[in-house]
Formats: sequence, structure tokens, C-alpha cells
Amino acid sequence: MLETSARLLRLLSLLQTARDWTGSELAERLGVSGRTVRADVERLRTLGYPVLATRGAVGGYRLGAGAALPPLLLDDEEAVAVTVGLRTATGGAVAGIEEASLRALAKLEQVLPSRLRHRVNALQTYTVPVPRDDTAPGVDPSLLTTLAAVCRDRERLRFDYHDHSGTAGTRDVEPYRLVNWGRRWYLLAWDVGRDDWRTFRVDRMRPRIPTGPRFTPRELPEDVAAYVSRRVSAAAWRYRARVTVHAAAEVVAERINPAVGTVERVDERTCVLHTGADTVETLGVYLGLLGEEFEVTEPPELVEHLRRLAERYARATG
Repeated sequence: MLETSARLLRLLSLLQTARDWTGSELAERLGVSGRTVRADVERLRTLGYPVLATRGAVGGYRLGAGAALPPLLLDDEEAVAVTVGLRTATGGAVAGIEEASLRALAKLEQVLPSRLRHRVNALQTYTVPVPRDDTAPGVDPSLLTTLAAVCRDRERLRFDYHDHSGTAGTRDVEPYRLVNWGRRWYLLAWDVGRDDWRTFRVDRMRPRIPTGPRFTPRELPEDVAAYVSRRVSAAAWRYRARVTVHAAAEVVAERINPAVGTVERVDERTCVLHTGADTVETLGVYLGLLGEEFEVTEPPELVEHLRRLAERYARATG
């Protein structure tokens, strides 16, 4: 009986990989006959595991989705990854899953081997988390799954939306990606009405169901994370500046975080930096770090601040 139980666990572990297994492959891996494999598959089905089988020369076995979630077998790396993920989720940006995450975490940590528990605890001990932003609103998990589904199925989506200024409206978009930044979630989509890419705060969205027709996918921006980061940062800027920099665009781009600004090439020795910040003092720091000659004509608050800085530095050098 022990040999049969151990073999069933091994068979289950193989079937939980994302692939189809032929009967002969399973028999070779388990060191048994094809008849024994078929009998073990029936035992797993009796225990509630939905093992699907296809006939023919290329037929085989794979684990399907059932009415209830059966026990899962995790290797060491998978167990550590799930544990770390659950610990992170207890203080994450998705509302309503903290308690469920804690329950799942307690069950998993109870059965973790000591060698894995030490690895997880070491990671927890020597990792310093950024304090959570309690002002950031949580997002309903069902809303995230709805958005993920329309991204996957390439279905147009209409939703009611309040932008950062509080203006309400209805948007019609082709959804592509969900992006998590800090404790906020954003949807990257092609705005049909504006004929351009847009990012939307998920907590400000109220989807209209049913969804629209399928769409033909477009080519995504080169770096989705950087693109969303730039758009989100720009939306929150109080001051925006257009700066002519007397240096190659490639040189300036290497010194500018994508979340801080974008660089537009003019010629081999000149480019334009589009940047912004909440304060002109911060903008002054950004420009000082360029290490290149530049010209600023707007906003007037920044021009005045740079003049004061120039006078202060002149006095400092006698």
C-alpha cells in the first residue's frame, strides 16, 4: 500500500506540470506497466482529481480543472515563492484578500519543511518593506479579474471613469495590460475615442457589462512598465518644463529616469527634455544633475528659481 501511495503522489506531481503525458512516458517515469498507469489514473479520479485522457497515436493524460480544488504538490522553489507571495498579499493593494491570504499562509507554513521555513524567514528578516500608503484605495479582486479577462480575450470595454481632476465620463477602450505600481493598479488601453494609448486608475473605473466585440491587437509600447510609469508621474506633476539640452539625446536619456521625463532628439548635439515635478526645487535638482548646458523658458516659476540659484551660487564662489 505504501508503494502504491508513493507512486500515486509521483504520478500526481507529473500530471501537475503544464503538459500532456503519454501512457508510455508515465510508465517509464514510474517504472511500471501501462496497465498500472491506467489503474493509478482511475485511483486519482476516484480521489477527485480530474485526469483527462485523449486517445490515438498522440493521445495522453493531463490534469484538468474540476468542480473543487484538489490538493496540490509543490516543489521547494514553488513553495517558497507561494509563501513569499502570500506574505506580501496580506498588506497588498488588493482589497478583501488579506484575511484569505493569512489563512492560506498559516496552512502552508504549518507544513513547510524546516529547511524551507528558514529560507522564508531569512528573506522576511532581511527585507525592509516600504511603508504602505494607507491613502491609496484598495481594488476589488473581482474588478481585477474582469479586466484581466477582457485583456486576455481582446474584448472592447466601456466604463464610467473619474479622472484625477474629478471629471466624470464614459470611456470606450481596447484593454491590453494591468500594471501594479505601489498600491495602485492601472489599466493600459487604447482609447478608441481619443485614438491614442491611455492609462486608467483601476479604482476609478466602473465597467459596463456586457463587454464589447473583439478587437485586433495593436503593437504595444516598447516598455509597458516604463510607459505607464511616465504617464502616471506626468499626470501628478504640478509643474511641467520643456528644456532644450545641448547634448545628444542618447546621453541625456541615460541620465534621466523614465518616470522623470522623456527625451526628444533635435539633432546630433541637441535634444528637448520634457519633464516635471511637484516643486520647482525638485526640477532644479533634476536639471543640475544633467551635467550639460541647457535653456529653460517655461514655466516662469522655474525660470525665476534658476535665476535665484545662479545668484546664490555666484555669491558662494566670491
